[in-house]
Amino acid sequence: MGKLKFGLSLAPWALQAATIPQVSAQINRQVVFHLSLPPTQPPMLPRKLLLWRRPTHAQALARRLLRSTSLSDTDDDPPFTRIPKPQPPRPPSPPPKPKAGASKIRPDEPESSDLPFDFRYSYSETDPAWRPIGFREPTRFSPFGPGRLDRPWDGVAAAARGDCGDAKECGVGGRSREEVLGEPLSEVEVAELVERYRHSDCSRQINLGKGGVTHNMLDDIHNHWKRAEAVRIKCLGVPTIDMDNICFHLEDKTGGKIIHRNINILILYRGRNYDPTQRPVIPLMLWKPLAPIYPRLVQNVAEGLTFEETKELRNRGLNSSPLMKLTRNGVYVNVVDRVREAFKTVEVVRLDCSHVGTSDCKKIGVKLRDLVPCVPLLFKDEQIILWRGKINQENSDSAQSDSKPL
Repeated sequence: MGKLKFGLSLAPWALQAATIPQVSAQINRQVVFHLSLPPTQPPMLPRKLLLWRRPTHAQALARRLLRSTSLSDTDDDPPFTRIPKPQPPRPPSPPPKPKAGASKIRPDEPESSDLPFDFRYSYSETDPAWRPIGFREPTRFSPFGPGRLDRPWDGVAAAARGDCGDAKECGVGGRSREEVLGEPLSEVEVAELVERYRHSDCSRQINLGKGGVTHNMLDDIHNHWKRAEAVRIKCLGVPTIDMDNICFHLEDKTGGKIIHRNINILILYRGRNYDPTQRPVIPLMLWKPLAPIYPRLVQNVAEGLTFEETKELRNRGLNSSPLMKLTRNGVYVNVVDRVREAFKTVEVVRLDCSHVGTSDCKKIGVKLRDLVPCVPLLFKDEQIILWRGKINQENSDSAQSDSKPL
């Protein structure tokens, strides 16, 4: 059945017999007839003009299946059949590479190091004279990993095994520290190195945080020394209270030399005769060991005072104005001098350590106790109360008596 515009249809025999002018004339007559009808009545189509029926989905699917079966027949061989190209054989896959021994959890042989000092997590923030009263984890778990180091771990440090007892004498690669450093640098060479590494955008920089001079930091310093003569170290946090201690441990543990020091910025020089191929073996710590338990820092009653006097000093310190306000991971280079200067006029000093953290507050109190010296009385709500103690009073009295003319 052929279908035309305006919803009209013609029989097949009519399409074959009629010419184009006749068909157009018949269409025009039917259009005029439909337009002449009133709008309320629907147009009437002749019964002979039947509508063309579209094939259903099932019929279309059946036709496609018949076509596919006819094309897939083996007898059907059209003249233009695409011949698949032969693919070259794939080369055999290479055997897997053996993994390095360092990536094993338990290597075949434990690693040995000829460094003459005990391995600790932090060298600048711990003192070998402090003996813990307990541990938060079993001491058999070494932070270097099971069977990876030939030094036993006692919960605090891995004791050294060697004849050399001083790091400065042993140096690097079996040579003394003086041999590695060579001749001293001239002022022109020092100024050139300082100008190259003192800027904040220097790529050879290591950040020293509240952990201080850690064990893995030694390996980072030697990695920088492979391609650079010096490394820039930026110090922040609690270790900046005692910068002399940081400089000592950096020179003692690495064998280098501090050629520049500006507030909290250090430049560590490797030496003229430093050879990266003869760098020492530094086994890495796989995790940070839990801090051991030490004796209590603040006693209920301060030494040399009664309970009432200790309580009165604590209340006086809490009600006094803070001497300084310390920020988190700040630079505390001038804290010791400020506290010493304040103890010349007052007996109790308060430090505001808001947002610093309880752990850092206690570390600050320990360093001030040894450097000022003073007596920590209270750590409460991130406030540090320090008492100058009776020793300072006795020293001041003796100094005044010595200054008097005879």
